[in-house]
Amino acid sequence: MAKIGFIGMGNMGFAMLSGALKIFSKEDLIFTDASSERMEVVTSKTGVSHLETNAELANSVKFIVLAIKPQFYSQIIKNIENVITKDHVVISIAPGISIDTLRDSLGYDSRIVRAMPNTPALLGEGMTGVCYDATIFTYEEKEIIASIFKSFGKYRIMEERLMSAVTCASGSSPAYVYMFIEAMADGVVKHGMPREAAYEMVAQTVLGAAKMVLETGKHPGELKDMVCSPGGTTIAGVAALEEGGFRNSIIKACDACYDVSEGFKK
Repeated sequence: MAKIGFIGMGNMGFAMLSGALKIFSKEDLIFTDASSERMEVVTSKTGVSHLETNAELANSVKFIVLAIKPQFYSQIIKNIENVITKDHVVISIAPGISIDTLRDSLGYDSRIVRAMPNTPALLGEGMTGVCYDATIFTYEEKEIIASIFKSFGKYRIMEERLMSAVTCASGSSPAYVYMFIEAMADGVVKHGMPREAAYEMVAQTVLGAAKMVLETGKHPGELKDMVCSPGGTTIAGVAALEEGGFRNSIIKACDACYDVSEGFKK
């Protein structure tokens, strides 16, 4: 009997499955997807078997990962609601859909883990916010939950009230970073740098700067000040960013992301 089943093989579902394969055997994993063609492709790439229906999957596993978009939850819940028992562990990655909402659909005694991963999980560098009631899971179950999320990056236990903020901080923000990289590359291509070199130099710089924050423990403002020599090139660039409302634009993006995430609540 497979231990972990994934419903949905989009970018996040595939990333999580790929990560899980680093820790669990392919015989411990199984999945479904709405597309038969997609299932064949994923099985060919990973060696993990698939099933034709979500109910069949739920009957075959203990841990169920709902790797689907929130607009499809009602349909998927109908597929599995009569199969889920108190022995299952259901992991949801949809923004805005609360643990209580899922319990209302699956049964008051259903055991739910809510999580928000991000696409860098595809490279094993994901960041996931996770919340659940630790009192209703065994030690062994909590170890497996931790192993799933560690298999494709890092995770942090968060209060459920902060999950929409987690969506802002890590779930959606890779897109903003890619936009920054693209814009920086355009800026230096404008001054003659070949585009391939521009992307490599900017992306590696973003990676290195992120590591400086994570590994030095210094405040980002302090690290910024270390680069800003008096009267130098960097402080001139910082001033131009501030003139354009750089920080305010990022905060506004978080506000917009948060509002949409909260809008999925039922």
